[in-house]
Amino acid sequence: MSKNFTLGIEEEYMVMDPTSRELRSHEQKIVEQAHKVLPDKVKAEFHQAVVEVGTQVCNNIDEAFADVSLLRKSIAQIAGDLGFSVGASGTHPFSKWAMQLITDHPRYSDIVNEMQDAARSNLIFGLHVHVGMENRELALHIANSVRYFLPHVFALSTNSPFWEGRNTGFKSFRTKVFDKFPRTGIPDYFSSIEEYDRYIQLLVKTNCIDNAKKVWWDLRVHPYFNTVEFRICDVPLTVRETCTIAALFQALCAKIYKLRMQNLNFIIYNRALVNENKWRASRYGIDGNLVDFGKEMEVNARALIYELLDFVDDVVDELGSRDYIDYTRYMLDNGTGADRQLAVFGQTQDLVSVTDFITSVFLKDC
Repeated sequence: MSKNFTLGIEEEYMVMDPTSRELRSHEQKIVEQAHKVLPDKVKAEFHQAVVEVGTQVCNNIDEAFADVSLLRKSIAQIAGDLGFSVGASGTHPFSKWAMQLITDHPRYSDIVNEMQDAARSNLIFGLHVHVGMENRELALHIANSVRYFLPHVFALSTNSPFWEGRNTGFKSFRTKVFDKFPRTGIPDYFSSIEEYDRYIQLLVKTNCIDNAKKVWWDLRVHPYFNTVEFRICDVPLTVRETCTIAALFQALCAKIYKLRMQNLNFIIYNRALVNENKWRASRYGIDGNLVDFGKEMEVNARALIYELLDFVDDVVDELGSRDYIDYTRYMLDNGTGADRQLAVFGQTQDLVSVTDFITSVFLKDC
């Protein structure tokens, strides 16, 4: 089964001044240096204080772990040699978006021209996980079904409690920042890949978008690759957390596929209901309640995540991801990235200390 569910992982990192800890433009120097040792794996992003990395197509989660570890170590080394520090958090604890430079590129200029401050203020850092599919029809079937579980995994990834020097009260404020963009959030249900393609074609025809990549949902059938792309999560503090989340998404896809092969399917819930759980996950992380729509009742988020682990258990060993799936329990016991950032702030009342903590664990487990 594992050969059918390959993995690709993309992470976005903060580039900072090691003295002030503010986000700082690296003038694409990190990207230029990285291209010499990591061809096609590192690229510039919208803001100049961001570096995006992407793995190769990985056959299993162990390959993905090795690739993400190499990327983190390489970027940290290159950044350090150039006089920068790096970290992984969904938002920077205190840097102001209005002070950040935009990368000079026609694509980004077009986005700014269209979306103005919604784009300029989009100073956030995410994790994208691609799971390979046999074809786009299967990708859509799995995307339709797996939408229900997005808030559960998202709750585990929450890692952005601070924004421009404020404790926002959210475990993931990154999603609140991104909500200003069009075509974001939980996707609708589509009855067929043809219906989905007609939707995209209509948006292009009416000049809503010029290409399908400007559909920025939390989950999408990728417009160019045979993958389901999960986009809902904050970038985690550590590589172990990143790969645990990737393994969960992969296992969910494999489980839905297994059900399909047995002429079974997971119940389809509408977007509005799933959005209720997404909001709760962004606000409370794993410490609140999510709604079990089958039982029509609130349930502790941790309990529902344990149910998710039981749901995928029969595909995990075949995927070779048992160690990573089991690490979910450690994350539930020790808190998400947001919880650990908030704990540091609770002890120090100092956002510089929070930023130092983020930087200090960037290479943990690599």
